[in-house]
Amino acid sequence: MTIAVRSFSSARGLASDSPARKIPVVEIITPRASDSWTLTRAGEPRGYIDAHQLRELWIHTGTACNLACPFCLEGSHPGDGRIPGMTLSDAKPFIHEALDMGVGQFSFTGGEPFVIRDFVHILDYASQHRPCFVLTNATDPLLKRKHQVLPLLNNPYPIHFRVSLDFPDAARHDKDRGDGSFNKALEGIQWLHDQGFKVSIARQTDADEVPAEVEAQYRAIFRQWGIPEHLAFTAFPDLGVPGSEDGSPEITQSCMEKYPTRDSRAHFMCTYTRMLVKKGDQVRVYACTLVDDDPDYDLGGTLKESMEQRIMLRHHRCFACYRFGASCSAPA
Repeated sequence: MTIAVRSFSSARGLASDSPARKIPVVEIITPRASDSWTLTRAGEPRGYIDAHQLRELWIHTGTACNLACPFCLEGSHPGDGRIPGMTLSDAKPFIHEALDMGVGQFSFTGGEPFVIRDFVHILDYASQHRPCFVLTNATDPLLKRKHQVLPLLNNPYPIHFRVSLDFPDAARHDKDRGDGSFNKALEGIQWLHDQGFKVSIARQTDADEVPAEVEAQYRAIFRQWGIPEHLAFTAFPDLGVPGSEDGSPEITQSCMEKYPTRDSRAHFMCTYTRMLVKKGDQVRVYACTLVDDDPDYDLGGTLKESMEQRIMLRHHRCFACYRFGASCSAPA
C-alpha cells in the first residue's frame, strides 16, 4: 500500500532511517501498562476517537504484491499471505451494508490490488454504486489487465487511481522497487490518463525537502512523457513495516484537548473510515488503513458494530493523524 501533501509533507521525522525493529508481543503489552489499550506506558488515560458517520469504506485486497519494497508498511512481497486475497463474494455483503449506511466512496489498497484475481470484479461491482479510489504501483499487474480495466470507464461512477512514484529520480525509485519500475509506473500513469481515468501521485518525503521544488522535478518528468503537469500529490513519511515502532509520543486524553470538539476531530480517519481485512476465511472490520498489524483494532464482523466502538489512539501511526492531519484518502 502507498498509504495529501497537507497530510504528510513535513513528516519524515516520524521514523528514522535505521532498519525497522520488530517488537516482541510482550513488549507491546507489558511495558506500556497493565491495560495498554486505555492507558499509556506512564499510566495516563489514552486519547481516543468516537466515530461519526461512515463516509469511506476501504477494502484491503490482500498483501500479495509483484514488488518487495523494504519500506512497505504492509510488508508485502510476491506470494505474501499475511492478509489473504479478497473475493467479490467476501466484499459484496459489506458493500451493501456500507451503502445502507450512506457511504460516499469505496477505496482499495494492498499489496498490489491488481495481483489479486478477483480485484477487477470487485472494482467493477463497487463502481456501479459509488466513486472508487485505488492505490496501485501501476506496473505489470495493471498493464497486463488493461483490457479488463478499460471497460470500467463506462460504469456509473468514476474511478481514481493513485500511483506510487516515490521520488522524481529513476535510480532512487528503482533502488527499492526494482530496475525498470520507475518507467513502468510512468507508462501506467500515461495509459490511465490517456484513457480518461483520474490519476494522482503518491510520493515519499525527505526531511529537508522543499515540496514545491520536488514537485517541479516531477512535473518536468511528466512533460517528457506527455503526462499532464497538474496531477495532485500525496506525500508520505516512512510509516514503518508491520510490527515496527518508531518511538512516536503516546497520545493522552490531555493531548486531545488540542481537538476539543467533534468537528475539530473530524480529520482523524477513524471518525469516518473503516477497512475490510480478510483473516483466514473471515472478513473483519478494522479501524483504518494503517493499523491492520494490531489485532486490537479489529472492531468486529459488521460495519455497524465497528462504528459503535471507541478507537484508542495506541498505534504509533496514530501520531501521524494527530500531528499532521493524516489522510490516506483521495486528494480533493
